[in-house]
Amino acid sequence: MRKSLFLLFLFVVMMSCCWAEGHGDNAHFVPPLLAAIPFLLLLLVIAVFPLLPGASHWWEHNGNKAIVSVVLGVPVGVYIAMNDPAQLLHTAIEYWQFLSLLTALFITAGGIHFAGDLRATPRNNTLVMMIGYVLASLIGTTGAAMVLIYPLLKMNSERKHVAHTVIFFIFLVCNMGGMLTPIGDPPLFLGFLRGIHFFWFLYLLPMWAFNGVVTITVYYLLDSYYWRCKETLRDKLLDVKMATPLRAMGLWNILFLAGVMVSVAAAIPSPYREGVMYLMIALSLWYAKKSTVAREARERNHFTFNAIVEVAVVFAGIFLTMIPALLLLHYRGSELGVRTPLQFFFLTGAFSCFLDNAPTFLVFLELGISVQGVKSAVEMMTGNAAVILAAVSMGAVLMGANTYIGNAPNFMVRAVAEEQKVRMPSFFGYMVWSIAILLPLFTLSAYIFLVLLPFPLW
Repeated sequence: MRKSLFLLFLFVVMMSCCWAEGHGDNAHFVPPLLAAIPFLLLLLVIAVFPLLPGASHWWEHNGNKAIVSVVLGVPVGVYIAMNDPAQLLHTAIEYWQFLSLLTALFITAGGIHFAGDLRATPRNNTLVMMIGYVLASLIGTTGAAMVLIYPLLKMNSERKHVAHTVIFFIFLVCNMGGMLTPIGDPPLFLGFLRGIHFFWFLYLLPMWAFNGVVTITVYYLLDSYYWRCKETLRDKLLDVKMATPLRAMGLWNILFLAGVMVSVAAAIPSPYREGVMYLMIALSLWYAKKSTVAREARERNHFTFNAIVEVAVVFAGIFLTMIPALLLLHYRGSELGVRTPLQFFFLTGAFSCFLDNAPTFLVFLELGISVQGVKSAVEMMTGNAAVILAAVSMGAVLMGANTYIGNAPNFMVRAVAEEQKVRMPSFFGYMVWSIAILLPLFTLSAYIFLVLLPFPLW
């Protein structure tokens, strides 16, 4: 019943957005700073409620998350509708496109299962991280995350210390790995739709490799420490005892996942692109219903709709309440005095930590076009403007790893891990990890690739 209601919700939003496109005006409405307060309140609720003894249990239920999103988001939506309905409709369409892609990847990839249980040694865990890092740019961060998070959690089910592995999985697979293609991360896909060549993002390969090698190395050393010093001999012996060879199940879902990715890579226009995604969803669910092996694959994954429903209700509130913040950035962003590649990198990244990184990418891309005095994103691919485009791209993709809400797969993987009884850190607890590990790394790599090495030599 919940599955049917969720898919009906997506269909209703799709039909509303298709009807709404073109029914708004183009008023250049600039909201006051006070209009961003609901967005700050929503971030505060997401960060604080899981920490409060009286509120943490209440916050676990998706229905209660939906209440918070409605209470804070609907008044902002009404306010924007009264002043700039075109912007509200545009946001609704972006939310539908965003959620459609995530849902299609979540459902199709969630039907692929690798039965068996490899030993959860630092070497094997690191190998999974490396595979996911590469896959993220090929099948998207959400697709790679959903394919690998279940076998990774199964591998580590005999270990007591698993949270650090999920944290680094979010760093590497849910964010940093998706830097090389428009399929990898939504911001780059939006740039592709604006005319940036599909293979232009391969210029970011040195940055991708540098960040990946350093982060994976840090993970291997940290996991080795936990393995040697924190895990008990009993758990290590149990891990050896439970080890079994891998075998793939639900393989038809690979074709359905490929269909979703082709709909993106082929730049099929909306809403036909989303129509292909819904077809792949339907085929994946039909396959699970008709095939015993496919059904078993989802059961072994402990697959439920809870994680994607949580993303849907929380990000509905985020998309609504962030409209004033994005409008302020769009119309008053030039007042920030952003001119250099480093400034573009850090400001795009800072806002991507808390705003959705896709619209944030577009805002700073437009700002870069204005600063460089060019006419379109296409002209940002060459000359001095290319460094600005690289800085905006890297800031949006990399810095999304800094918080749970920086990129939707972060939230999704955390929800899946908690469903399987992994005790994940709080919103601020996660940021302690990202600030300690990622911020120094990103600062160093930005200085190397945006200052010391002239584009495109690197």
